[in-house]
Amino acid sequence: MAPLSFNLPPQSLCILRLSAIGDVTHMLPVIATLQSQWPDTRISWIIGTVEYQLVKSLPGIEFIVFNKNKGLSEYRALRKKLSGRRFDVLLMMQVAMRANLLSLLIKADIKIGFDKARARDFHGLFCDEQIEGAQRVHVLDTFFQFLEKLGITQRSMNWLLKSSLAEQDYAQSLIGQQPCVIINPCSSARNNNWRNWPESNYAEVIDYLIQNKIQVILTGGPAEQEQQFSQRILDMCHLQPLNLVAKTSLGQLLALLEQASCLIAPDTGPAHMGTVAGIPVIGLYASSNPLRTGPYNSQSSLINAYPQALKKYSHKTVDAARWGERVRAPDVMELISVADVITRLKQCLPFNN
Repeated sequence: MAPLSFNLPPQSLCILRLSAIGDVTHMLPVIATLQSQWPDTRISWIIGTVEYQLVKSLPGIEFIVFNKNKGLSEYRALRKKLSGRRFDVLLMMQVAMRANLLSLLIKADIKIGFDKARARDFHGLFCDEQIEGAQRVHVLDTFFQFLEKLGITQRSMNWLLKSSLAEQDYAQSLIGQQPCVIINPCSSARNNNWRNWPESNYAEVIDYLIQNKIQVILTGGPAEQEQQFSQRILDMCHLQPLNLVAKTSLGQLLALLEQASCLIAPDTGPAHMGTVAGIPVIGLYASSNPLRTGPYNSQSSLINAYPQALKKYSHKTVDAARWGERVRAPDVMELISVADVITRLKQCLPFNN
């Protein structure tokens, strides 16, 4: 099927992408491209409350914040907010029943969603057109297929976000001129997640870095699981890093990343914030495929044990596995060794020995 044809760029375009932090960062080059190619098109973005805190400073975007925790009342509030409005185009860039239902409240001449192979929860019933193109690609490349459907083939790989001066001052006061590694050790809290590297391994890496005169900052969110996981790491350390778990805003975390030498993280949103900040990300991937969800500019610095995990636990190759297939085994992250991480660190940092 051919791309859609427009005599003139649409006057208004709505993006429906609520979450999560990583996917919202993947949206940034898409936004940059839309703004450069269609500068007169009014862009509205329906987004989640937490994710909005990261991108709220973006210029030229109307943000419509949806708080999923408020339940049905938030759907009613959105319907009221959008009453009497109609967009030329709606990009349905999230595959989830909540997003599908929200799309019913958004009036648009054209609603573009994912193709059948990548859709679920009856997503195809809610859109008029579907994206096309290769399916075994990175999430960011999938997002760009929405623009290709609109006839936009050029890309502006601009990550757009910068921390504020106050946030930069905050980060500078903590990091100074010393080389600094930020470790964001915990992925999101889900049942059978198994994306977290063992706490003892993190502790060993922290001791190694501090012994080599490298500052270490531990970061993470306020969830009880994250705080407990991080505390277990700290209890195992012989040398203590600066503990900022549950103590930073997303803007402050971005500022810290902008001034750090590199980031160590599993498959979690802050890994993609490292990409936004322009630093190497030593991503720890065994349970999930980094070619699909890894930090976009750090494929050479991340550690990819996913092929070994597939072979060991599922008896599959990457080519034979479903794109996006997870390896759900409690010990899967043990396929990544401390030596693997130290090897990557030596590529990113100056060491005394």
